[in-house]
Order: sequence, then structure tokens, then C-alpha cells
Amino acid sequence: MELFFCALGYGARYPLKVSSTNPRILADQDNIPFLMVGDSPHSLVVNLSASDTAAYLADRAAHGFNSLWVELLCVPYTGGRTNGSLLDGTKPFTKTLAGTNCYDFSAPNEAYFAYVDQVVRMAATNGLVVMLDPIDPGGLLKMALANGSARCQAYGRYLGNRYKDFPNLIWISGNDFQDWSVATNDAVMTSVALGIKDNDPNHLQTVELNYQASSSLDDANWAPIVNLNLAYTYYATYAEVLHAYNQSTNIPVFMGEANYECETNNEEDGGSLHILRMQEYWTMLSGATGQLYGNRYTWTFAPGWQSHLDLPGVTELGYMKNLFSSRKWVELVPDQAHAFVTEGYGTFISSGPPATKPGGRFASNDYVTAAWTPDGSLGMAYLPQGGTITVTMTKLQNGLTARWFDPSANTFSAIAGSPFSNTGTQSFTAPGKNRAGDPDWVLVFERITSKNQS
Repeated sequence: MELFFCALGYGARYPLKVSSTNPRILADQDNIPFLMVGDSPHSLVVNLSASDTAAYLADRAAHGFNSLWVELLCVPYTGGRTNGSLLDGTKPFTKTLAGTNCYDFSAPNEAYFAYVDQVVRMAATNGLVVMLDPIDPGGLLKMALANGSARCQAYGRYLGNRYKDFPNLIWISGNDFQDWSVATNDAVMTSVALGIKDNDPNHLQTVELNYQASSSLDDANWAPIVNLNLAYTYYATYAEVLHAYNQSTNIPVFMGEANYECETNNEEDGGSLHILRMQEYWTMLSGATGQLYGNRYTWTFAPGWQSHLDLPGVTELGYMKNLFSSRKWVELVPDQAHAFVTEGYGTFISSGPPATKPGGRFASNDYVTAAWTPDGSLGMAYLPQGGTITVTMTKLQNGLTARWFDPSANTFSAIAGSPFSNTGTQSFTAPGKNRAGDPDWVLVFERITSKNQS
């Protein structure tokens, strides 16, 4: 197997686009596939000094990240201050609407937006894409409604014109947009996005809708705007990613938000390393073009964030990135019909409240996601709880080697009997506990060469 060339940040020619040869994935301007490996520093613009921002961006690039979700306007809901100001007190707008405490979107403060420009450019020097959220409905929906659709669209046009020539940009609207089904709410939010599109048709757009589970295309009003489908769930990521994957064959899917490291949402171990790995491998073997990581300390930049920057979850995310980026991940087809892994694949749990899960626990979910390439040169399966699975060997090329990959240690273990013939079926049993003491493993079938022996 030859290493598969993949744009991962430095060297990618931005802006990103939907691949011209495979609309399931992102690509750079040379149509080189882009595996999104992102962080979620929502309050970056308002909570860090320029020097701390430079240090953070350099660290993220050094640790293999290539994308960042950043709020353009940041209030307490996303870790900022009530007035949305920068650290030095600079506010995003110069006046409020008459008789209200809501900013007037028609009066942007040049000093504020000049600093945003600076942050985006700093990210570019580190090879990082900024996924810029123009207005967060979680904290700013009331303000958007007060401004109305016309002002919102004009604000969007202002942003589109200002940022149309910044190469390292994706527009990401929404963020916990719980009430998108209310027509007036959706109207002001789509107005901003449409205004951006009027002056900036070349940058990708996406939207995050509601927790606990949603995808961008769940709201038909966003379908003419978005060209990147954001999956969002605090439940098993395979269910929502596959839902999004099956909504359209023409736009890529990515996991925009799931459990963050050091945070608890639906259960007491919501941000454990095991759960983070489950989210990541389920996502990549369900047809996604990548995903965003999150960390409680670095979305708010809470006190002590510097010592919580490169946690074990970052290291293990890097293992995942390297495993997939060096293989033909863009050709993997999710095994939704269980034609590849025919037995032992566990129970598919649809997105829903914890009560619908076995024992009410995310961490006990045993569903095996698997995928293989149409040419049979690569097959992969993620076993979150270990166990034994049965594989249809006829889906693979003859003479492939099977190995177990430990996602907590970045190591492979040989499997007796390799290489295998591509006849009949074969059962494979995970080795037991991995280095972290957890049961999850990745089964990889490929032809071993000098480039992928370890």
C-alpha cells in the first residue's frame, strides 16, 4: 500500500472546496483531499491577547490541527463578556438600536473587525482554516430578531465583502440553534448567511442546528445555502453522521460537535478518552470528511487553559488522523448493510435520549462501524467494546494482512494467519484490553509494504 497524499494544513491551497472528483469529501484548490481535524476555540477572538493567540495557533498547528471553530461575536453563551468586547474593551458595534440594549448591526466597529482580521491572518500563517461563526443564536438570537432580516442581511453582506479574499475561511452559522423551526428565528439567521453569500459565494458555508442531535440539512431553508453538512450529537456519532451522509450525495459531512474533553453532558464520563475515541472512529468509518475536537478549557479559555492545552485526547486524536490520512480514507464506503462485517457488529442505536441506550450509557454502546474500499485494497472496522466479528473476505483483495490497531497507543498487533485469502468468511477476536485499559480496537486489512509496517 502506498501512502495516500492528503492535505492536512500546511501546504494546502485554500480556500477549501467540495472535491470535484468525490463530493463526499473536502479538498483544497488543487483538489487534494482535506481530512478535517479541528479544534473549537469559540472565544479565541475575545479572550486571548495577540501574543497568547499566536502561541495557541502555533501549538495547534504543531499538534496536527488544521481547522478552528471561532465565534466572530462572542458573548457569555460562548465564553465572552456581556457586551461582546475584546480584552481591551473594544466593542463589535458602535451603537445600539433605539430604546434597546441590542447592538445595531448596521454600525460595525472597524477596530473590532480589524482585530478579527488579524486573528484570521495569524491562523493562515499557521496553515489553519478558521470556521468563522458570524452570529451565534445561542447567545445572540434576541439581538438578531431586534435587528430584523433586512439589517441581518446587510450585516452578512458587510462580512462577505470584508472576508471574501481571505483564503483560510469557512462560514459556520448557528451553534445550539434550538428554535430554528420557528420561522422568524430562521429568517434572521438565514438572512445573515444569504447576505454573506451575496458578496462571498466562494467560501463554504455550513450551519449547526440543535442539540442533542441534528444535521444542517434537517432545516430545508438552509439547503440552498450550505455546501457542507454539519452533524451534531452528544449521542453515538455514527447515527447522526450516517443520517447526514444519507441526506445528500453531493456535499461532505463532518462531525461539528460532540462530547468535549474534560466536560460532562449526558453522562458522568462524557468526555473520557474512551468516549472521545468512540466518537472519532465511529465518525471516520461512517463517511465523514473529518471532525472537530473540543476541550472545556480551550473553548472558554478558562483559567489554567495553558496547562490543559495538549491533553491525552489531543494525542489520541493525532493517532486517528495519522491512521486515516496515510491510507485511502477518501475511498472508504460505510458498511451500512453489514455486507462486510456480517456478525458481531452489535446494536445500532439511533440518536435519542440516554434512556434508549443499553443501560443508558454512551460508553457501553457496542456498535461496530466498518468500511472498505470498492477495490478491496483496504478494510477497517472499529470495535468499541472489543469482542468477535465475522468479516466477508470476498470484499477484500487476496493476500491482505490483518492487524489490530490500538487507538490509545498508536501501535499495531499482528494477527495469526495473515495474509488471508479472499474466500468465505473469517472471524476475528479483539486482543482484550488496550494500553489504556479500555476494550476498543481497530481492525485494519491492507497490503503491508515498507511504508506501513508500523
